[in-house]
Amino acid sequence: MDRLRYLFAVVGVLLGFVAAMFCAFKADQLLAGNSHFTFAGPPEDGDRDPALRIEGLEYTSRARVVQTFAGDFGRSVYRVPLGERRRALLALDWVRDASVSRLWPDRVVVRVEERKPVAFVELQGGAGAHMALIDEEGVLLEMPARAHFDLPVLTGIRAGQGAADRGARVRRAMRLMQDLSPMAGSISEIDLNDPENLKVTEQIEDRAVVLLLGNRNFLSRMQNFLDHYPDIRRRLPNASAFDLRLDDRITAIEGAGNG
Repeated sequence: MDRLRYLFAVVGVLLGFVAAMFCAFKADQLLAGNSHFTFAGPPEDGDRDPALRIEGLEYTSRARVVQTFAGDFGRSVYRVPLGERRRALLALDWVRDASVSRLWPDRVVVRVEERKPVAFVELQGGAGAHMALIDEEGVLLEMPARAHFDLPVLTGIRAGQGAADRGARVRRAMRLMQDLSPMAGSISEIDLNDPENLKVTEQIEDRAVVLLLGNRNFLSRMQNFLDHYPDIRRRLPNASAFDLRLDDRITAIEGAGNG
C-alpha cells in the first residue's frame, strides 16, 4: 500500500512537471510570437510614446544607443536580451552606467548615467593630433558636437596608455587643481609626462609662464611664487619657466637671459 502511494506521488510530480513545462512553452510561444508584444522600430523625432525610451543623454550619441537595439526592432520585446544590450551600452565612451528594462507589453526603457569630463587631452595619431576629453577614471571621450567645456588641457596622456595609468595621472592633476583652488582658474595646461614633477602653464598678468611644482606642497609653492613675482619680473623680464620644487627658492630655468 505504501509502495502504491509512493508510486502515485512520483507520477503526480512528473505530471505536474510536464504540465509546468508545457505551460512555460506555451507562454514562451505567446510572448515571442504574439504581435501585441512586438518591439516597434526606432524612435522618431517628436515621438511622444516611443517603443525605445532613452533617458539621461546629454553628450552620448543617441544614434549609437539606438543602433545597439537595431537587431531587436520588429521582434517581440520578450526576446530583447537586456543584459547583453546593457553591456553593449557600457562600451560606449560617454556611458558610465546604464540600465535596460522592459515596459510591457511592447516598450524598452534605457536609462544612462554619463561620464563627467574633467580635462582636455591632445592625442597624437596617424592623421595628426586631435583633441578629446577625459574623465577622472582615465576614459577618453570623443568631443561632442555643439558643446562647450571650460577645462584645462592635460599633456602626457596617450591613447596607448592603459586606462588605469591614465586615470592615475588625471587624479594627480585633479588633486593639484583642488589644492590650488581658487587659483586654478588661471591654469591652462598641466604637463603629466612625469607624474612626480607636475608642470603647469599659468596665465599671470599678460603672459604665460611654466611652473615646475613637483608632487606636493602645490599651494604653498604657488603662493610663494605669486608673492615674489613682481620682483622676479622686474629682475628677469624674459624668464618664462621656473622651478619651484625647492620650497625655499625659485629658480628661473628658461628665458632668463643675462639677468
